[in-house]
Amino acid sequence: MGGKQKYIFVTGGVLSGVGKGITAASIGTVLRAKGVGVSIQKCDPYLNVDAGLLNPREHGECFVTKDGAETDLDLGHYERFLDIELTHKNITLSGKLFSDLIAAERAGDFAGKTVQLVPHFTQAIQKAIAEAVDGDVHIVEIGGTVGDYESLSFVESIREFAQKVGRANCLFIHVVYVPFIGTSKEFKTKPAQNAVRDLRSFGIMPDAIVVRTDKKAPLSVAQKISLFSGVPEDNVL
Repeated sequence: MGGKQKYIFVTGGVLSGVGKGITAASIGTVLRAKGVGVSIQKCDPYLNVDAGLLNPREHGECFVTKDGAETDLDLGHYERFLDIELTHKNITLSGKLFSDLIAAERAGDFAGKTVQLVPHFTQAIQKAIAEAVDGDVHIVEIGGTVGDYESLSFVESIREFAQKVGRANCLFIHVVYVPFIGTSKEFKTKPAQNAVRDLRSFGIMPDAIVVRTDKKAPLSVAQKISLFSGVPEDNVL
């Protein structure tokens, strides 16, 4: 590993529920099988303070960590796939960060400075990421869909984070959906192309793209996504 902390950031495009959590957990499982120490975290842009009051019909059952944190079900996937126990440090919601930020401002911790999304909120996200690190490779799943208003601060935060720790120590993986149109019997890559373009417009060039489909897709799908995204074909999975 070169003695330097490594990070993998998993983002999603096209639609929510595309499989970022399973992708992140699967990557971690492969790395652990190779003998690499792995830690993992989910950053969710929801304004909820925790997942305790989230509708289980929309988000799945609430998963409770060993220290009592009420979290997203993705942490359950992480624990089962990686065979590790997680804590409150492994889940970061906007609502909790905003709550802490406002409390700090009310207490005078900013000494009269104007508190802003950038840099104060983005730095809070970065601090949460740094505090959750507990392995040679730290995997961070960014919830939601790139391009959503609520996700912008998280995308900007990981862009800045990569600058701070060195781009060579960060791997960006973008998970996209390619629909199959039944009437014309063809796969359409345009939504995926647009999703990659959205990520690039925020200053992040993905190193790899994970494509989710309803049916087994031909190689031409990977070739087309590679051509229009600038990501090498071998890195389109």
